[in-house]
Amino acid sequence: MSIMNELTTIIAQTTGYKNSRQMAANYVMEHPELMNTFMRICFEIDNEDHYKACWALELVAYEKLEWLQPYVPLICSKSKLLTNESAIRPVAKVLFLLLEAHYKTGNSSIQFTDVQRQEMIALHFDWLITDCKVAAKVYAMRCLYLLGLEYQWIHPELQTILIKDFSTHSAGYKAVSKHILKKLK
Repeated sequence: MSIMNELTTIIAQTTGYKNSRQMAANYVMEHPELMNTFMRICFEIDNEDHYKACWALELVAYEKLEWLQPYVPLICSKSKLLTNESAIRPVAKVLFLLLEAHYKTGNSSIQFTDVQRQEMIALHFDWLITDCKVAAKVYAMRCLYLLGLEYQWIHPELQTILIKDFSTHSAGYKAVSKHILKKLK
């Protein structure tokens, strides 16, 4: 079996359990030559296992964030096409890790073009105001806060949305929302 076929088999057999997701991520990290294929699978929404690849992507991002820099154009342009909540949550986390590295740590290996930052702004506002699950909304808030450090108009918009939606959401949403609102004052 070729390593590419092995990758698709491993992804197909991945379960929601951490050990299973970690095994898939480890396989990718042991075979960096598969990154192009792996990233394509993550955003191939017609592939019934694409969300499982996204689970592994999150774990790869924790350990090899700099490996994602060449894929920033793909991630920025394709994330808006995701509809499966099981794919959106890990991708939202990956985007947060990338933006955090870019804005907070000054990690110069993670860069975004202005167009990519605009795509991120639109995507995160979409996730924040549409019927996404709470985890995606929480990462969207955090990402918009970071983007707002560069684009001044974002913070007032974010503040308006968080105040307006505060009472209608879960405890988790409210906790992060409160934290972000404090930072915005």
